[in-house]
Amino acid sequence: MPNSANHATRDLAGDIARNLVNDVSFLVSPPDICVRVFDLIDSDTASTAEIGEVISSDPSLTARLLRLVNSSYYNLSRKVETVSRAITLVGVRELYSLILAVSAIRTFSSLPAALVNMDTFWRHGLFTGLIARNLARRVRVLHPERLFVAGLLHDIGHLVLYSRLPEVMQEIVLVSGGDEGLQHQAELSELGFSHADLGGALADVWNLPDPLCAAISYHHIPGCAIEQAALESAIVHLSEVLANRSQIGAYCENPNPEEPIDPAVWDILGLDPDAFDAEEIMGEAGVQFTDTASLLLARA
Repeated sequence: MPNSANHATRDLAGDIARNLVNDVSFLVSPPDICVRVFDLIDSDTASTAEIGEVISSDPSLTARLLRLVNSSYYNLSRKVETVSRAITLVGVRELYSLILAVSAIRTFSSLPAALVNMDTFWRHGLFTGLIARNLARRVRVLHPERLFVAGLLHDIGHLVLYSRLPEVMQEIVLVSGGDEGLQHQAELSELGFSHADLGGALADVWNLPDPLCAAISYHHIPGCAIEQAALESAIVHLSEVLANRSQIGAYCENPNPEEPIDPAVWDILGLDPDAFDAEEIMGEAGVQFTDTASLLLARA
């Protein structure tokens, strides 16, 4: 009998989670330009000029992308003045990741979320994303820019919960005291699912690759991720922990220098925890942060 009750509880929790995703999916669907560029990239036949033409049809997006390409995020030696030149220098997939980042910040910021400071929320996501991108390069992940997007969006499920279940989340936030790990556990206990589960489902709505959807879903428990997504999940987990240890990108502006790292991360990434220089990794992202934040998080 208890097994049947537990099964029914899980089903109910799953139904609530699906309803929440369906409830907001039309509000946070990827903009048309993301879909068009993705289709061109996916076709494998589109030219750089065709992709550049689609991106250039949005002047505001184009201006922001070019400012980012010319920032310390890339630290290029020469100024880039056209989208086609940007594609040639940084690659179409890298530029597409920036389009996703800019579009996601615009889109998800439209969700009403009285319980969260949006500037703090995106600072945490951005710093996590920068660390994830840099870590991905160090462990030689293919297309490391993907991890920037996963890190940036790893907590988007929180925006859904704050928007749709504000009273429940207010209590959970109070109980967890600004500790994101405790908040994740409190969500699972109270709701039967977490912001990570919702975030992975919304990443799927945005057509992110399956390993990145899984990385968002499992960023608190990377050891539980399926094998095909273990690397990405471990990178996002480690990046978030380092962000939470910092003054720049801590969740709720509450640095936790003792936040633990899941031991599974070291084996998955092939890193020696005793030789790992967290301060160097955080410092590298810190150098990139101010310039990138002023462009990516700017309102205009």
